[in-house]
Amino acid sequence: MRPRRAARAGQYAALLGYLLFLAFPLLWLLSTALKSPRELGGPHPTWIPRHPTLANVRQAFAEQPLAHAALNSLLVALCTAVVAVLLATPTAYVMARHRSRLTRAATGWVVVSQAFPFVLVIIPLFLVLKNLRLVDSLTGLVLVYVVWALPFALWMLTGHVRAVPAELEEAAAVDGAGRLRTLVSVTAPLLAPGIAATALFAFVTAWNEFFFALVLLKSPERQTLPVILTHFIGAEGVADLGPLAAAAFLATLPSVAVFALVQRRITGGLLAGAVKS
Repeated sequence: MRPRRAARAGQYAALLGYLLFLAFPLLWLLSTALKSPRELGGPHPTWIPRHPTLANVRQAFAEQPLAHAALNSLLVALCTAVVAVLLATPTAYVMARHRSRLTRAATGWVVVSQAFPFVLVIIPLFLVLKNLRLVDSLTGLVLVYVVWALPFALWMLTGHVRAVPAELEEAAAVDGAGRLRTLVSVTAPLLAPGIAATALFAFVTAWNEFFFALVLLKSPERQTLPVILTHFIGAEGVADLGPLAAAAFLATLPSVAVFALVQRRITGGLLAGAVKS
């Protein structure tokens, strides 16, 4: 009994250490955001602020349009998640249910496309969007994010569709349900966890993305939150550390909150997509 208790205590201690390791950047960011300029510039850094203050938060909102940038990021992320799921769901169903050389080639292309670095595609992508008059446009940015999120969404949802037994659809067809009714009433509810997990990953990816937004958005009123954070760094590379930490911490909260609220659905969706019938 004692060895078992010791082993379990060791497991919990290891898990606690791992959680602290993961949470350390966020905790350090919060600590930095609550420190005064004198404490930030001191020769001996402290773990916990000696005199916590919200001056950095007020200064961050006074210097940069954080609220408007957050609204832009929210709009782009929501549109990306919705459009990516609407496009990926029927495509993943076809790829999973109707296997052929074409679908196998498409699956291979989905995997290979994830290896493309951003730098290789940004110049032709910029030229294409320029011809379409979508540079410096949130619509153009959503289009780019949807294209970038589709391979992962297809790969993920294809696994979920394969996890749904085809016999359920056959039984619905025997009962007289048409193809559309079967998809809506039988298949779609079973795919709900996978669709939710895919939409959340697309949302968080679009919320945190920086490189495409930096290149494609020039007008200050259209810039997203990750781009606005770079404005706290001066021309000589000197960062206004307090306001930057405060703004970065606030920018991290939405994605952390989303994952905390729906973590069970995400986990269930990932595990369901890993099972093949």
